[in-house]
Amino acid sequence: MEMIRDRIRLVVMDMAGTTVQDLHEVEACFSQAARESGLEMTEEEIRSVQGWSKRYVFETFWERQIGVRGDRWAARVQNSYALFKEILEHHYLTQPVYPTNGCLETLQFLQDHQIAVGLTTGFYRQVTNIILERLGWLQGLDPDYLAPRGHLIQSSIASDEVSAGRPAPDMIQRTMDRLHIEDPGLVINIGDTPADIESGRRAGVYLNLAVTNGTHTREQLEMHRPDQLLARLDDLIPLLHSPLA
Repeated sequence: MEMIRDRIRLVVMDMAGTTVQDLHEVEACFSQAARESGLEMTEEEIRSVQGWSKRYVFETFWERQIGVRGDRWAARVQNSYALFKEILEHHYLTQPVYPTNGCLETLQFLQDHQIAVGLTTGFYRQVTNIILERLGWLQGLDPDYLAPRGHLIQSSIASDEVSAGRPAPDMIQRTMDRLHIEDPGLVINIGDTPADIESGRRAGVYLNLAVTNGTHTREQLEMHRPDQLLARLDDLIPLLHSPLA
């Protein structure tokens, strides 16, 4: 009997909240940057855009606050984004960084079964590399952030390396291109935010999953209709052992 694991060639995973522990630290960094730069956003609004490209969030909400895009808008966006980067990089350079529960077991399982792993993130490359370095995942990646089979991770894509960050499907599609996978029916996408789910839906992946031990609760994620919710990342392993429908 053919199992799901026999079909899948690539699992695309978000970072903060999915493979990297995030106890709302990114929200706190963003909230501090917004507050200190004068951007008016509620905590619920900040939570609702988790997973988006962070620069895109500043662009969107500064346009709402000012009413028009122009020189003043551009200056405000740049100021907020620069402040956010400073706060975020300081956080990841000085605070512990851990993989999520079940993450390492899942990565090892996928490696053992010759299934590629692509990491995607709403972060920009500089802070992405800080996180990868702290976790020991940067080792083995080449200058294009690719690695052959035998490493835990085969590809890393940051939001500033594609035309549009989540909820657009660009990072998933770019990962597929880099790993020479043409059919999204051979791909699983996993995240922990509504933007992750929407990105996977637009990419047309075989399974579009979300974990409930990240930044959003089961109730918050259910309304966005992922194919399945996982309590933690290694719940993927028994799912991959399930027979193909």
